[in-house]
Amino acid sequence: MRFIKIFFLLILCCFALINAEGQDLHFSQFFNNPLLTNPANTGFIPDADYRLGASYRNQYSNIMAVPYKTMSIFGDAQVFRNRIETGWLGLGAVILRDVAGSGSLTSTKAYASIAYHQELGLSSLLTAGFNVGWANKRIDQSKLTFPDQFDGKFFDSNIPTSAMLLNNSISYFDLQVGMNYAYFPTEDIYINAGYSIHHVNEPKETFFEDNGNDQISMRQIAFLNGLFKVTDNVIINPNVYYTTQAKASELVLGINGAYNLTEHGEKQFIAGLYYRYGDAVVPMVGLEINNIRFTFSYDVTTSSLKNYNHSFGATEFNVLKKGYYSDFQGDRQQALCPVF
Repeated sequence: MRFIKIFFLLILCCFALINAEGQDLHFSQFFNNPLLTNPANTGFIPDADYRLGASYRNQYSNIMAVPYKTMSIFGDAQVFRNRIETGWLGLGAVILRDVAGSGSLTSTKAYASIAYHQELGLSSLLTAGFNVGWANKRIDQSKLTFPDQFDGKFFDSNIPTSAMLLNNSISYFDLQVGMNYAYFPTEDIYINAGYSIHHVNEPKETFFEDNGNDQISMRQIAFLNGLFKVTDNVIINPNVYYTTQAKASELVLGINGAYNLTEHGEKQFIAGLYYRYGDAVVPMVGLEINNIRFTFSYDVTTSSLKNYNHSFGATEFNVLKKGYYSDFQGDRQQALCPVF
């Protein structure tokens, strides 16, 4: 219990030190999209050898004719566990696709990740990783209208406009780096912190003529989470997540927990509650059956936007599968985090 109190004190300190305006995340369930959060999470799987995941998010469907839709799939695995005495490599990949607005602004991104995990004694682990990928954005200009197409009552796409895009599709390479540290003094306590920098190469992104100021600013992400087995049938998972890019920033904190429904944890009930500072409350429910976890979350808007969307921000669904390479795991170290 002492470690749990210290962990929550760290979370409160983080909250007190940050004074930031909130903004929407790509995924409220950031903890179920580990490779998007930090490339050092690649192969960072303390209770399995590999995992596969998929997410879908639908946002602003009741206030926009064309809502924001975001989808991702990822997979990662641990390799060379038997060849490196006190460490291993993680290999993974992620694909992200986002479609937003009446102009069908479509983003497609694909990344390959690698990370190295080094044990530090018997109770901690240090990880460094990076990913590199390709990103494409395209837009359908025929579906857009501009201020000079306003006829006094309506926007008329038949009126000629001076706003012309130089390109309807752009592509670039992107680079992310990150580090993780995990501390697991007992089989019932696991604490993990990480820091990553995204868009390290600051790629250029514009549909108009390059004016020299079209680089994507580097984005920084920091997180702190823990797993605590408080009873034989209950494991809690508090999380805090902070990201900043240019003058925008986000802070999310909350907790979810798993309740064991069977003798060895084959079935678990999942529930949680998160708060995105200045923007939304996010309840979450789910079920895990034989290492396949299904979770659903709902963004309840708390900002002034609630006057327009009636507090309905977004729905999000995630499925996550974890597994082992074989049924026999005699050559594998005991799980580093609490399990049923």
